[in-house]
Amino acid sequence: MKLKLGVIFGGATVEHEVSIITAVQAMENLDKEKYDIIPIYIDKERNWYTGKLLKDINVYKNFDDLKKYAKKCILYNKSGNFVLQSIGLFKKILTDIDIVLPIVHGNNVEDGTLAGFLEMLGVPYVGSRIIGSALGQDKVIQKQVLHDAGLPVVDYIWFYDNEYFIKKDEIINNIEKLKYPVIVKPATLGSSIGIKIAKTREELIEAINDAIKYDNKIIVEETVKNLLEVNCAVLGNYEFQETSLIAQMKLKNAILTFDDKYIGNGKGSQKSGAFKKASTMDNADFKIPAELDENLTNEIHDLAKKTFTVLNLNGVARIDFLIDDKTQKVYINEPNTIPGSLAFYLFDKNVKNYTKLLDELITLAIKDYKKHNKKITSFDNNILSTYNSNSSLKGSKKI
Repeated sequence: MKLKLGVIFGGATVEHEVSIITAVQAMENLDKEKYDIIPIYIDKERNWYTGKLLKDINVYKNFDDLKKYAKKCILYNKSGNFVLQSIGLFKKILTDIDIVLPIVHGNNVEDGTLAGFLEMLGVPYVGSRIIGSALGQDKVIQKQVLHDAGLPVVDYIWFYDNEYFIKKDEIINNIEKLKYPVIVKPATLGSSIGIKIAKTREELIEAINDAIKYDNKIIVEETVKNLLEVNCAVLGNYEFQETSLIAQMKLKNAILTFDDKYIGNGKGSQKSGAFKKASTMDNADFKIPAELDENLTNEIHDLAKKTFTVLNLNGVARIDFLIDDKTQKVYINEPNTIPGSLAFYLFDKNVKNYTKLLDELITLAIKDYKKHNKKITSFDNNILSTYNSNSSLKGSKKI
């Protein structure tokens, strides 16, 4: 019997479209003999839809005209079964779900929000749990955790938008102790959205003002000289971790931009089949495996595993690194808990193609779910039998 696999994607996030591309690509590569694939699309207004046509990327080019082919729905736990139910006057159960594959990017979904909802329902799902998802999304807190664990991160300054409005000069002066150029980032976004390099005070102020449009928390990082950027994926959980090949980025810009990743050559999202079967990273220029010596390769793999475990990650995550090519000093840049294309392109396709990677992720999630269910999550006690509601009410009146 096939597993009923709900693939959740979209959401009220600036990375909405990237999520659609990643999800459609994954649905095309899932083993159809093993899984009954049920697409679950969350639009930008947070409405949930399901329908077989949502597997087709062309639907999303003009989705408003095609909503009649998809049904609004909700996901809930019905007596231990996880069901999708239609919304409206005549509600009905559309299908049940065995396990969920979240393929979401960015705030409001990837940051632990969706994981928390699925945890509350009790549904098995692929990927990092709440705390891992939240740590992976917040660039400030993740750096604090990594630094506390003795792992290498670049020097940085962070602040809230209200602090900047109140004491702008003080914050600018503190940032300039890092020395230009610096990189300004919204703290909880991904896909390089809102990120700018500043080489002067004027550029710094402009970059901060732009970042504040996206986030209330801003991080400014020291740049790495002689920059070499590499990526490594990790597959696993807290018990074991398997690392991928290492990709060496060939940057067209000083940093890897959104256009580098998803558009490329200024030709729009149609290039290389971004609305076809291509990887969402096809437009980024990189070399796999990276041209690193054995010692540096081993160090990257070791740091990738440590980052994965320290941040409580699960499933597959891509860890991005910055290297000073002259000193060979390695810094952890950030993790991506649900990477574009699920980082399948980083694995040796002769050993683990996309279909096999997806199958291993689902198998891992099922094993983790069964193991977690063996833990004690509640216990019987008689606390309510001795609870005196009248005395409690009397006490409350005294407040």
